Parts: sequence; structure tokens; C-alpha cells
Amino acid sequence: MGVYHEGSRALQDRAGVRETADHVGRAVGQGIKSVAAAFLELQPLLVVGAADPETGRVWASPLTGPPGFVRATGPDRMSVRGGVPPADPLARALTGEGAYVGTIALDPRTRRRMRLNGQLRSTPRGFSVRAEQVFANCPKYIQRRQSYEVLPGRRPRPSRRGDELTCAQAEFIASSDTFFLATVHGDGADASHRGGNPGFVRVDSPRELSWPDYPGNAMFLSLGNLASDPRAGALFLDWTSGTTLQLTGEARTEFGADGERRVRMTVTGTIETPSAVPLRWSPPEYSPANPSPTG
Repeated sequence: MGVYHEGSRALQDRAGVRETADHVGRAVGQGIKSVAAAFLELQPLLVVGAADPETGRVWASPLTGPPGFVRATGPDRMSVRGGVPPADPLARALTGEGAYVGTIALDPRTRRRMRLNGQLRSTPRGFSVRAEQVFANCPKYIQRRQSYEVLPGRRPRPSRRGDELTCAQAEFIASSDTFFLATVHGDGADASHRGGNPGFVRVDSPRELSWPDYPGNAMFLSLGNLASDPRAGALFLDWTSGTTLQLTGEARTEFGADGERRVRMTVTGTIETPSAVPLRWSPPEYSPANPSPTG
């Protein structure tokens, strides 16, 4: 599979960054280098994006475990010990064979992130992913969180499901400085990070939210996927309480006359799970790259 498909290429051309994208794309490979393998083994959190094979809905889900639960087990293979709870919307995708998944490991302590996309295979202890794209991104818009602690007594409470956002969920989104975006295309999936100062994600109605597409690496992988397939999933995480809010729906990119871009997502499903993640992180130090939400 090539680095870019026609959806990403169309956006690169519209933004006039194809040459930059070609340069950045040369860093994308199928192999997991030693520095990437070492990074993976330090992480307590992995976010996975995929489509539910039965409903077709796209979701992003968090997986957690002691460092080492995610590791490279071959030159192009990542293995994950454990998985998501049976009630998670990606449970079917992550226990099947051949599903395309996008993954991202983000370390707030170092403001580093690594993305690995490929095909999934079930294993006796979890699953593995044969890597088709492996790459790191710059630390832009990642909030630094100096440390975390594991709360072994924290257990997920019953989820609340709906087809639109409640007032409390809208407030949670509006106060968030980070979320994860899952997108798909014909022969792949991707999970990416979006960050900014609280307020950078705007809830425009109980079924619609939007956020600015800040300048990044010029690859346009997520937005390129949306240009080809509008299905999308979003994961919001409370870094203190461990509560997660998973959204599914469709998203599109809007282009302003000044060249700025805004992504608008129509929500068709919500899952809020209190205490879903047993990690409690320290307060954030906002990235110096974050624009003002109203700027």
C-alpha cells in the first residue's frame, strides 16, 4: 500500500503542500525500527481505530496495560496483550481476522507519538497487527503530562449509550484539550491525535461538533480518508477520572475563504463509560504551539 491515496493527494494539492508531503512521506515505512520498538514498550495506553464489521460504524477505543503490553514481535509486527471489554464497539473488529486498524501510541510525558496502521490477526493472548505504515509525528499540539499513576481498584462502570450528546457530554468536549480521531478508507484505517487549548472543539448542536484543522505535517491522512469515506470515530478521555466518551458518525472538511480548514462531525452514536481507563495523569502543560481557540 502506498503512503497516500487520492483523497490525501487532493487535499495536499488544494493546500499546495504536495512536495512537503512527499518529503514527509519518505519517513513512513513498514518496518518497526529499534527506537520505535523501545517507545512502544514504555506505553501504558494505545488507541485503536477501526470499523465495526457488522454495523460499519467507525470508532476509536482505548487499550491499557502495564508497559510492555504493546511490543514489537517482529520487524513488521506489533503484538498487543489483552484487548477491549466485550461491550466495546470495536470488540468484534479486534477479535476477528484481517480487519484494517489504525493505532496511535501517545506519550504525554515526552510529547511523542507513534502511529502504526495495518491488518489485524487474533492471537491467544490478544491480537497482533502486521504493519503497513509506521511513522512518528512532531510534538505539535500535544499537552505535556509529566507523570501518571495506575489505580488498580478503578473499574469501568456501566456505559451510557445514545444517539446525541447530552449537556454534560457537550461540556466535557468543550473542556477537552485532546481527542483521538479514527478514519478509514478502502484498504486501511488510521488513528490520529488532535490537540489544542480547551475550547478548540466546539459543540454546535447535540448532534454536531467541529474543530479547526491546525497546520501539521502536510500528510492529510485523516482528512484524506474523510474525503474518500466520511465515516469517523472520536475518543475523548478524561485524563484524571478515566472516563471515556466515544463518538461515531460522519465528518467532512470545510474550507474557508482565508484557506483555513474546519472539520465538522455529525454524531450518530455515543458511548460514555465512567472510570474506563485505570490511569490518572498529572495536570497538563499546554503545548506552546496551541493557537487560541478563537484565534
